[in-house]
Amino acid sequence: MITNERKPTELKTSDFYYELPEELIAQHPCAQRDHSRLMVLDRENNTIIHKSFYDIIDYLNPNDVLVVNDSKVIPARLYGNKEGSEEARIELLLLRQRELDTWEVLVKPGKRAKIGSRSVFGGGMLTSEVIDIVEEGNRVVRFDYDREKYANIYEILNVIGLMPLPPYITEQLKENERYQTVYAREEGSAAAPTAGLHFTTELLERIKARGVAIAPVMLHVGLGTFRPVKAERIEEHVMHTEFFSVSEESAKIINERKARGGRLICVGTTSCRTIESVAREDGYIPAMSGDTGIFIYPGYKFKAVDALITNFHLPESTLLMLISAFYDKENIMAAYKTAVEEKYRFFSFGDAMFIE
Repeated sequence: MITNERKPTELKTSDFYYELPEELIAQHPCAQRDHSRLMVLDRENNTIIHKSFYDIIDYLNPNDVLVVNDSKVIPARLYGNKEGSEEARIELLLLRQRELDTWEVLVKPGKRAKIGSRSVFGGGMLTSEVIDIVEEGNRVVRFDYDREKYANIYEILNVIGLMPLPPYITEQLKENERYQTVYAREEGSAAAPTAGLHFTTELLERIKARGVAIAPVMLHVGLGTFRPVKAERIEEHVMHTEFFSVSEESAKIINERKARGGRLICVGTTSCRTIESVAREDGYIPAMSGDTGIFIYPGYKFKAVDALITNFHLPESTLLMLISAFYDKENIMAAYKTAVEEKYRFFSFGDAMFIE
């Protein structure tokens, strides 16, 4: 398992709090993906420029490489009932696949989820049995279904599962694909790598025509990404691990571009965490897969990432701490204050930021 070296800091979780009017929390995606707003932060000159996301191409150079997370969100939220009781309602959120039909999940209500307890979903299409209790009260469940009728659990999830939208999104999502990136490929995430939601296929083609390479990596977004920080001092927070993979092909593309003087630009904090999990001290990126619990906060020295495309994150979140480490806390918090004043849209379906 990959984690970063813990460095003591005087920073508290409360140092990353900011006031956000509720009406600035985006409840639905922008009508056209690449028409969301883009705040450009120039770290060298400490400037802020307001653009539209499709203008991102003007900030990319021919030798650059865009690193994207091609993990695909699964309809990971299930509603059912305790076996033998239609009154006892159960909600599962699938977090991480351990084996073929064995998953780590969040259960509501948790007190009903004792080892051996069974639940039924989709009128009997799918059943689950709790086989273990893990940290933070999560459960490990084994699923059962008609394997002659369904090739795998994903086929069933696509029928009875719901997209696991964050709790701050209260409006119904009309089109599930709007919570997927256009390059999503490998099923397994419990939340979208949302910075990538701004890209269209056409914009990516224009970017490639400019000479920019696209290198996919994979991190299945789970509890580690959106688990709230409850510790008073930020270094006391422990990240939940997530599975990642960097292919030989992507590693080769990244290293070749870096050797030619190009920038490594991560699309999203999940891509950033993947790259920094595998990067060597000299910035070389090896092909690798495994689990990462890396927690990046101010004081961290970045080894490979040169620029970052990201969304606007929740107050006191590990993601806000990561981008504060990439720039600095004072300038990031000032940029967020500007974003509120300029009425940017926040969080998963909100606007974007490019930190160069």
